[in-house]
Amino acid sequence: MSLRTLPDPDNVPALEKAFATPRPAAGLGPNDPPPRILLLYGSLRPRSFSRLAVEEAARILRFFGAETRIFDPSDLPLPDQVKGDDHPAVRELRNLSLWSEGQVWCSPERHGQITGIMKAQIDHLPLEMGGIRPTQGRTLAVMQVSGGSQSFNAVNTLRLLGRWMRMFTIPNQSSIAKAFQEFDEAGRMKPSAYYERIVDVMEELVRFTILLRPHAALLVDRYSERKADAIREAKADLASQAKAAGS
Repeated sequence: MSLRTLPDPDNVPALEKAFATPRPAAGLGPNDPPPRILLLYGSLRPRSFSRLAVEEAARILRFFGAETRIFDPSDLPLPDQVKGDDHPAVRELRNLSLWSEGQVWCSPERHGQITGIMKAQIDHLPLEMGGIRPTQGRTLAVMQVSGGSQSFNAVNTLRLLGRWMRMFTIPNQSSIAKAFQEFDEAGRMKPSAYYERIVDVMEELVRFTILLRPHAALLVDRYSERKADAIREAKADLASQAKAAGS
């Protein structure tokens, strides 16, 4: 399994609950079942700040009533490294994307860009596989962590990738500068404006996910894809007829 266990999943000491709304999307759409959110991070370091930021985001999402799953990319091969992408971690990542209604992507900024680990995860998510589209129509929140001053290079790239993957990227985003100063020894994020921004982003993600939930299929219903699906089905029917006639 490539799912990461979330430590202290319901412990949010930096969140001032007097100002937090447990169900921020109330009235925007059906809240049941809980919105399903997949979280991806972009570093394999033992003390990965992108992972720690994602874990804080997952705890906040749980407080807001969402169901969360964090993918651990430790065993993920490089794209095209395994013939036919036939690898358990690739299959699990794709199944998790299919399971999700929304996603959170958080990458460190390295050499002014997202990391190879982050890009590899996105590259393993095809736009279409057998008529199923594992990212299309999902909501997306983008985040980054930096070792130096605040930057937006990584989140800008993640936005571009989200658009390419036909996802609804929410307006708000999070960029944590000097991330090494923002987490305590236990890996928990300290109260700060950066933490509050993550709360804002997750609140917005839940709202957009619930708001779009009743309309997600219609919003991504495309003429070109309906035509391609019809051609694929017609070819499959002809192949079945030919097989039946030859038997």
